[in-house]
Amino acid sequence: MAVEYSDEEIEGLVKERKPLPPDYRKRIELRPKRGHKERELDVVGANGNEFRLILRQSASNPIDFSIILAYCPKNTNQVFRLRRCNGRSHEHTNRLEGNRFCDFHIHMATERYQEYGCDEDSHAETTDRFSDFHGALQCMLDDCGFESPDDGQMYIFKGV
Repeated sequence: MAVEYSDEEIEGLVKERKPLPPDYRKRIELRPKRGHKERELDVVGANGNEFRLILRQSASNPIDFSIILAYCPKNTNQVFRLRRCNGRSHEHTNRLEGNRFCDFHIHMATERYQEYGCDEDSHAETTDRFSDFHGALQCMLDDCGFESPDDGQMYIFKGV
């Protein structure tokens, strides 16, 4: 299978500054949808690239969730999943390494997995950086270049 993006290109997209809109908190509040809750937020990066933040959580199992950062190439309806923070509701196997686990984990797009014909974000690593949906969301925001807008309440802490 052809490689769509190299590891360097993937890392550049992940690290690209992604300013969040002032009302982003409201726009990512989950809404019911067929047995789970879901929401999406489109964000334009500092370099003009288009991204989509996709949030999903089971309505019945709080550790069954997925928070996805996808790149949306211009002039296509495709998405390329760069990162995915998942709950520990299922077992995951890294096909190329052969290791298996059932824990909180982060999927990462890799050139290597694309070369082998796997989904771009098939590789995952366990993490202790989050243990619930909100922690996973914060991990995604921290790791992937998202910038929160200035919040009037934050000025109290900035001494302004």
